[in-house]
Amino acid sequence: MNTIMRKSVLGIAGLAFAGGIFAGPGTNAEAAPVESVKPVAVTVQADKPGVDKAKLIPHGVQGEQSRIELDGEQVENVKAIIAATKKSDMDERAAVVAIATALQESKLENLGHLGDRNDHDSQGLFQQRPSSGWGTVEQITDPEYSTTAFLKGLKQVDGWQDMPLTKAAQTVQVSAYPFHYAQWEQQAADLVAEHWNN
Repeated sequence: MNTIMRKSVLGIAGLAFAGGIFAGPGTNAEAAPVESVKPVAVTVQADKPGVDKAKLIPHGVQGEQSRIELDGEQVENVKAIIAATKKSDMDERAAVVAIATALQESKLENLGHLGDRNDHDSQGLFQQRPSSGWGTVEQITDPEYSTTAFLKGLKQVDGWQDMPLTKAAQTVQVSAYPFHYAQWEQQAADLVAEHWNN
């Protein structure tokens, strides 16, 4: 009985195999090899919740706007600023203020000490100064730390959400050029709209 069962099982398996060969794709030379068939990733923007653009620039932009092309490192710094903003439980507008500030201060480059061209001991994305209490050089050249430090300062500004961007940024940064932040508001808003939900 065992031998009969074994032969029956092997017979059924053989039929299934033969059926698969005959029913499966032909062995035509024109058939595509399996390794050339690769899954295609499809991004569907409609599945992602959109950013409320009215929140990004609630007061409209002030003055002429500037724009620069960003390389991969600068885009990574944008993403780091957005991640730190979310981690700080702050909204898209805070990210716009932070990115516009970093665009003005460093063009979104994590700058070390620039020697004779350095503004005192300013470093990092936000050109924060160790001597002014922003943190150590290692800390302020870490995008997450420097963004969190900037946002902590922004949270302490009463009514920052209702201020023009340049006034909110200037209150935190205390720059010699307080009105220069405004020129980056549109690009900062565009970057937040593009990367907030990634």
